[in-house]
Amino acid sequence: MKNILITGGSGLIGTKITQLLEAKGYAVSWLSRSAQKQKSFIWDISKQEIDADAMEWADAVIHLAGAGVADKRWTPERKQDILQSRTQSTALLHQAIEKAKKKPLAFISASAVGYYGFNTGTQLMDETAAAGNDFLAQVVIAWENEVKHMETLGLRTVMLRIGIVLDAEGGALGEMLKPPVAAPLGSGDQWMSWIHITDLARMFVFALEKTTLQGIYNAVGPNPATNQQLTKEAAKAKGKPYLGIGVPGFLLQLILGEMAAMVLGGNRVSSQKIQKAGFEYEFENLAVALRDLFRS
Repeated sequence: MKNILITGGSGLIGTKITQLLEAKGYAVSWLSRSAQKQKSFIWDISKQEIDADAMEWADAVIHLAGAGVADKRWTPERKQDILQSRTQSTALLHQAIEKAKKKPLAFISASAVGYYGFNTGTQLMDETAAAGNDFLAQVVIAWENEVKHMETLGLRTVMLRIGIVLDAEGGALGEMLKPPVAAPLGSGDQWMSWIHITDLARMFVFALEKTTLQGIYNAVGPNPATNQQLTKEAAKAKGKPYLGIGVPGFLLQLILGEMAAMVLGGNRVSSQKIQKAGFEYEFENLAVALRDLFRS
């Protein structure tokens, strides 16, 4: 495989994957709504339109596109955007691949640990665990069902259920460390299954290159932490004051609405399956991961 097509390539994860792939000599293009500095093909999910040449060019597809679940308050319209940006984009890719004379060999898709539900307590969740019944769980179920259709086209299909991505440029860490003083959310006892962005990008490349890999894998680090532990270590690495008193849950519910359940709950998720497949982490330890991200 030489030519890799990425959806959502301009985001934090897509940018990192692009850098890793290009460093290894791959040719990378993005599917985008407009021309990018990065070589790109054009698509429009709302109109279900895509450049027919994209799939003819691609040896493999990495699918990351989807509206951010924490970017805006969850109005009914936003919830539809979150769902449809994932299901409709995947359906459009399926149609394009089905029509292509030369088809990609592999389809590597993002998914999310939200599959397991907002709050699964202390139970260690592996890939065989039951799905939750809340909004995000239903989104992930619908998303994964669309991705599974790729298998009917003869593509090797891998789904990576992504946890809390740690990156200095944004994402969860950026929000946690935005206030002048860092503090846990709610009780702080909820589990956060984190992964360093470098390891996540490496995992996508691993899934691309290991041709025996197929199916669903949790994309989390091997050592989940509680919200309190992660917040305290992040504040230390960033050099910010830490307040051990948690932000009250009712206040978060007032500010965030239904979305508060996402930060007040948590999941303790297993990484054993991907490790048994041969993936090795660079950042297993939380403190080491955070120091790496915030080193000056």
